[in-house]
Amino acid sequence: MLTIVGIGPGKKEGMTLEAYQALEQSDCIVGYTVYVELVRELFPDKEYYTTPMTKEVERCQWAIAQARAGLNIAMVCSGDSGVYGMAGLICELAGDAMAKDMPELAILPGVTAACSGAAILGAPLTHDFAVISLSDRLTPWETIKRRLQAAVMGDFVICLYNPASKGRPDYLQKACDILLEAGMADDRVCGVARHIGREGQSREVMTLRQLHDFPADMFTTVYIGNSMTRRYGDRMVTPRGYQKDVKI
Repeated sequence: MLTIVGIGPGKKEGMTLEAYQALEQSDCIVGYTVYVELVRELFPDKEYYTTPMTKEVERCQWAIAQARAGLNIAMVCSGDSGVYGMAGLICELAGDAMAKDMPELAILPGVTAACSGAAILGAPLTHDFAVISLSDRLTPWETIKRRLQAAVMGDFVICLYNPASKGRPDYLQKACDILLEAGMADDRVCGVARHIGREGQSREVMTLRQLHDFPADMFTTVYIGNSMTRRYGDRMVTPRGYQKDVKI
């Protein structure tokens, strides 16, 4: 049995009961080193297999092989297993040709950062939104640029994953420049959530102008409002439109 498990932010309280039970029942927990460390304290007696970033294919192949051998394997993914997670790669590796040789497969959802970070900030995703990763390790920057421009054209709330890293320190600034060039106002309401569901969790609401120079990192999730998004105190809210139909 191979189960791809979305663990949410990584704490027990942020997991679904189904996800926790899958880890509890597994023979071995597999994953990216950072994500495995989030659950190791909860399951100290489990066997573990980790690989660093860029070794995703090897990690998934190992998990498939162990499951074929009869072990109950849990592949952990931060947030949701299918949102920038390993569910897609596992399914790709399975393929039609390998289907008859594949172990039983289960994909368990988890709370992705877009949702958990939004809850910290208030309600920025109450209306249509687009989630875009600024990492160009697997997606060309020109493709990312077109997606940002399209999100502005569609007046979507935008949630940015992977806004900056040591190798990409200025990517959030570049993204903000693209949004401004596409016609977004520099006073657009924006927000950031950091270390979501973990020690050091924080939030901040600001304008797009201020976001441009915000020191983001890989533990930051960024929210850029649409034309209707408003700031209420230290909360960021995108109205759905209910109040326009309310008569007082």
